[in-house]
Amino acid sequence: METTSPVKTLWTIDPTHSEILFKVRHLMVSNVTGNFSSFNGTVETTSDDFENAHVTFSADIDSISTNMEQRDAHLKSPDFFDAASHPKLTFESTSMKKTDDDTYAIAGNLTIRGTTKPVTLKAEYGGQMVDFYGNTKAGFEITGKINRKEFGLSWDAVTEAGGVVVSDEVRLVLNVQVARQA
Repeated sequence: METTSPVKTLWTIDPTHSEILFKVRHLMVSNVTGNFSSFNGTVETTSDDFENAHVTFSADIDSISTNMEQRDAHLKSPDFFDAASHPKLTFESTSMKKTDDDTYAIAGNLTIRGTTKPVTLKAEYGGQMVDFYGNTKAGFEITGKINRKEFGLSWDAVTEAGGVVVSDEVRLVLNVQVARQA
């Protein structure tokens, strides 16, 4: 008896309808929000939903923006991302499991600055819709937390009063729209 492989469907991130954000506590009293403006990614599915999908993602470090040129330059420097030596951050999933009707847990390997660590992200599925041009789109809000120091982003400073300038925890918020490819 011949077995057939499941049909694979490729989805690609629509960068014009997606945003890749991060938030870091500054002086432990407020958050600084940043984003990456240049990124790409794919989702490969083998069923009608996204369970067991394979996800890949990368962002260009030089596209980082926190709305302050001096801070952005510091983030690109060897103190943080070291964009000259490590121009991209990447993620590749190892599993995508449904946790309830509209939520998935995406486990995978995140690589920043040449260091790869396992992470698990929460993905809230926003649904699917066909756009004006006949393209099928799906949306997700993906959230998670990482410890920046585990990825070699270890710059630290303390104020004269003893306050921490930048927290170790970084919150990730990705609003992603993907388009099904023909």
